This record gives sequence, C-alpha cells and structure tokens, in this order.
Amino acid sequence: MILIAGLGNPDKEYYLTRHNIGFIVIEKFLESLGVKERKRKFKSKTASALVAGESILVMQPLTYMNESGFAVSMARKFYKDEIKKILVVHDDIDLEFGKLKFKRNGGNAGHKGLISISQLNANVEFDRLRFGVGRPPGVKAAADYVLKNFSKTEQKELDLLLALSVDAVKDYIGFDIDYCMNKYN
Repeated sequence: MILIAGLGNPDKEYYLTRHNIGFIVIEKFLESLGVKERKRKFKSKTASALVAGESILVMQPLTYMNESGFAVSMARKFYKDEIKKILVVHDDIDLEFGKLKFKRNGGNAGHKGLISISQLNANVEFDRLRFGVGRPPGVKAAADYVLKNFSKTEQKELDLLLALSVDAVKDYIGFDIDYCMNKYN
C-alpha cells in the first residue's frame, strides 16, 4: 500500500491559500480517478483506490498543518507493514511558484507539517512532492504569506499546474521516486 498525504488546513477560509496546495492536489488527484467516496478516519478525510495495480490510501489531515503527524502516525499504526511507502504533498516557499520537485526524505526547512510528521513518525522515511509557492515579497513574513490566497495571476496558471501535479502523483505510484526526480526535478 502507498500512503499519500496532502497537507493543508481544514477550514474553508484556507482552501485557496498557498499552504493548502497539498489538499488541492489530492482533491484533483481523486477527481481524476473518479473517486467520490471519502471517509473520516485517522483524523483525516481519507479515500482508497487501486492505481496501476497498487492499493492507495489518500489522506488530508484535518488536524491543521502543525499537527499533520498525528494523522500519518495513526494510519501507519493501523496498517503497520502494509504501507510500503509514503508520499507527502506540500507547499514549498523555497521553490518558485509552480515548480514541482520530488525529494526523498530530507530536512523540513521549517515547514510545520513536515516537522510534525518527522517528530511523530521517528525513523520513518517518506518521500515528498514539493509544490513551489514562491517566496513572500519584500519583508512579509512567510507564515502570513502562505496563509493568503493565490494571486489572480497564479490562479490563472493553477489548473495547468494541478494537472501536472496529478500526473506526477500517478507517476510516483506507477514508477518510483528516482523516475519522478529525473522527470520532474
């Protein structure tokens, strides 16, 4: 089984914010598969699917970003050895807007969701799909910037970028992290 966690914040006010791009990618991914049924499990909205012969558990933690690790930990403890690999989809201010980058493990660069996942899932390796949201302009604080909606210009590009992200997640499932790093990085 592959566990795919898209990070974000559950309140509607955050839906189109940069910090919620993980949630948005997951929504588009499930739409592309025709998966409509979602359950509340592991403090998350979850869905299951079979993709390229792989059993997939998709989750959107409803614990807010800085507690995402609880949801991932609960799923891991429930499924134990069934989970072969984990992909976390999240925003990244260190990448320019729209740039996708796969990463195997690595640091958290101060991202509260990744910090939570690392702390509550010690010694567990996970892959990441980083979605670039760009750096805040001027002296704006990163925390304020990622909680703002995408600009109108960014929103115009978002559909194309989300389609590319969905393809990237499908490639991760069908192939492996090395293939994805070569193709998307």
